[in-house]
Amino acid sequence: MRTIAPPIVFGVVVLVLWQVLTAVAGIPSFLLPAPSAIAQQFGNNISGIVQASTATGKNALIGLLAGAVLGVLAAILATRTRIVDELLSPVAAAAAAIPIVALAPLFNSMYSSTTDLPRRLVVTVVVFFPVFVSASKGLRQSPQVHLDLMTSYAASNWATTRAVRIPAALPFLFTGLRVAAPGAVIAAIIAEYFGGLQNGLGSRITSAASNTAYPRAWSYVVGAMIVGLLFFVVVLLVEQASKRPRPSLLSAH
Repeated sequence: MRTIAPPIVFGVVVLVLWQVLTAVAGIPSFLLPAPSAIAQQFGNNISGIVQASTATGKNALIGLLAGAVLGVLAAILATRTRIVDELLSPVAAAAAAIPIVALAPLFNSMYSSTTDLPRRLVVTVVVFFPVFVSASKGLRQSPQVHLDLMTSYAASNWATTRAVRIPAALPFLFTGLRVAAPGAVIAAIIAEYFGGLQNGLGSRITSAASNTAYPRAWSYVVGAMIVGLLFFVVVLLVEQASKRPRPSLLSAH
């Protein structure tokens, strides 16, 4: 309760102040809709929000998995070979510097805009950098005594990476995934602003806003927030599951 209660109380207070401010000050809906109006639109369009959230979440999930796998593999190669490290690090930094608004229309023109492939590629590029950086740092934090022990056993590079480097890198990797998971949802939504299939949250937000249905647009924004929080929570749960103590060979006997 000490962990859950403070953010819940803070959120309720913000919503109450938000409702009072919009009612007392008479703020028009195109500037800031009232939470009650957003909640009403959310309830009226729950089926559409779920469908759009599913489409956006699927693109974000596929791009997150692809970017995470590529980032980890690239980090392993970079830590094992200096030349690969010198080649990949600048490329990863350059990929992180590319804005999403430049990638999305480029991928839409390169690939068919009637598929979700351009959006998934955008998410993959966005996820790759934080995972690559965190995994690379973690793989280099292996205790030297463990590495020396594997060397004394004449273990191969892959055996050392699998038994020592990867377990030591898990905390760093999950730090990168906690950043990348909500970022994947954001990237998927922004990519939907630049054409393609009109089935995601981004296209629904722009469509509602262009029709001056601002409370409905904000209801889709709430759906996007829920998807982002869901991704973040799943990463936290996977991280907690990876920390569970595993029985040793001695205790098993």
